[in-house]
Order: sequence, then structure tokens, then C-alpha cells
Amino acid sequence: MQVKDLLKSSAFMMSLALIVALLTNFTGIFPGDVLTSGRRANITVLFLALMMTLSLSRIPYRNLNPLTNGRSVVRAVLLGLVISSLIPLAGYYLLKGTAFANEAMGLIFIAATPFAASVAPLSYILNGDMEHAARGTIIVYLVSLVWIPFIIWLTLGEFVDMTQVVITVIEIIGVPLVLSRLITKLNISKDFMAIFMNCCIFLLVWLSVGSTLFPSDVGILVAFVIVAALRTFFLGNVVEVTEKRMGIHWKQRVTDILMTSYKNKGIAITMCIATLGPLAASAMVAIATSIVVEILWVIFMDSVLFNRKRMARELAAEGSAE
Repeated sequence: MQVKDLLKSSAFMMSLALIVALLTNFTGIFPGDVLTSGRRANITVLFLALMMTLSLSRIPYRNLNPLTNGRSVVRAVLLGLVISSLIPLAGYYLLKGTAFANEAMGLIFIAATPFAASVAPLSYILNGDMEHAARGTIIVYLVSLVWIPFIIWLTLGEFVDMTQVVITVIEIIGVPLVLSRLITKLNISKDFMAIFMNCCIFLLVWLSVGSTLFPSDVGILVAFVIVAALRTFFLGNVVEVTEKRMGIHWKQRVTDILMTSYKNKGIAITMCIATLGPLAASAMVAIATSIVVEILWVIFMDSVLFNRKRMARELAAEGSAE
């Protein structure tokens, strides 16, 4: 396997990022004196904005009208924003009155975050419902311009500067949404897109997990792992089992599972670092722990839930049934 193939592999790059981040964290060699919290915030905002712009630019203009595709839009908003936020919100309120209330704040940024912009290209790769994924991504990200500030104000309004929250949301979602529409016809190869996105993800994981000061209390880490596992493995498999029993075909199930379980951690990291001030260091514990679990979830989806043999078998069965 060539280096290019490894760089194109999301599972490999995310796994490598996790290993490097944990090594630099636990060995204490992360250059925190150079990459201060302010610099990390600026770098994160910049690279996330670039990632968002390129990802959203691959979504064409056609079939984006929410009025003519009401069921698809409602499903995307419910799964990608509402249902996917319930578990981290519940986790926050359960931990809010404990000694780890500051760490639990990170769960709010996970709850406020929409699904990853890469849900559309992943749906294409995995034979999912590409039109539903593309339309849902644009609509959900437009709704997120209001949803993210609302959730943060509702839960953390006393701890954050809401003006900064709104500014950051505009920087990482509003501006990329506009710029992406200007470059939809720009020819960008799939290989370049995959390598660029994976390298950006590597950087963001390293900056966030590598710099996080994990507490010595194992209990709180276990609690965050449980919340993250429920939000990814449990919720994703619940959608899979439920929709399959309802007779919903592979294409819709793939996209719905991705929308429900695959959060945009870049937004969570950026919002936390850019808006929470001194409390961000503690809040990043929940986000960094969630990143670790979500990487395992991506590997599980790629190798088990959506593996090529299962895909071929299910698509063939659906075809013969029709």
C-alpha cells in the first residue's frame, strides 16, 4: 500500500492522529508553550473554516429546496440536531452538580454541534442516499447558525460571551456556507479532497487531544466514555435496527445513521476553545474523550457496520425483493 493510499484512508489517519495525540499528551512533549490556547484557537478556526468550505462546496445546488423535500429535511434536522443532542445534554445535567461540572461543559458543545459535513461524501462512498445527505447537510448547517448559539445560551449563558459565540459560529459555518457556493463548480479531485481533509482532521485531533489536561480521576473519564459510547455505538445501532425492522432500505439507513451518530468534532473543539475562556481547558476533557470514542466508532462503521460484503449482500437482497 502506497503512502497516498494511507493518507486517503480516514480510518488510518484518524487512528494515527489518536495515537500521536495520546503519545504527545502522556509523555508531556506537546509544545504547549508555543501552541498556546490562543494560537490553538486561531489555528483551529482557520483549518475548520477551510475544511467546511471545501466539504460544503461538493454539494451541488440541485434538490436543495426544503419545501419540496419536507420529509427529508425534517428527518435530517431531527436526527442530526435534536436526537443526537439528547444524550450529551443528559450527561451534562447529570454531572452539572458534581465536582466535575467544568469538565461536563464540554458535553454542551458536543450537543450543540451538527453532524459532520463529510456525511455527504461518506454517503456517496457507502451507497447511501446522497441527495438526502447533501440537502440535509445544507439545511442543518443553516439551522445550526441559530441552534448552536441557542443551546449554548440555554445551558452556559452565564459562562460565555454570547457575542463571541455568534461571531465564531459565523466564522466557522456562515462564511464557509457562502464561500462554498462560489466554488461548487471548481474541479477538485477526490484524492486531493480526501488527503486534505484527513490531514486537517489529523491536525485538529492532535491539537485538541494532545493538549488536553486529563484528570487523574478515572471515574469522570469513564463517565465521558459512557456518554460518548451511548451517543455513537448505541444510538447508531438503534437507528440501524429500528429502520431495518421498518423495512427502510440501505441507502436511507446509511445516511440516517451517519447523521445521528457522527458529530462534527471540529466545531465542538473550536466553539469550546474560542468562547469558554479559562474554562475551556477543563471542558476539552469531555470533547477529547468523545473524539477517542468516535474514532473507534468510525473504524467500526468502516469495518463492520458498513463493510463492503454486507453492503453488497443487503443491496442484492433489496434488489431481488423488488
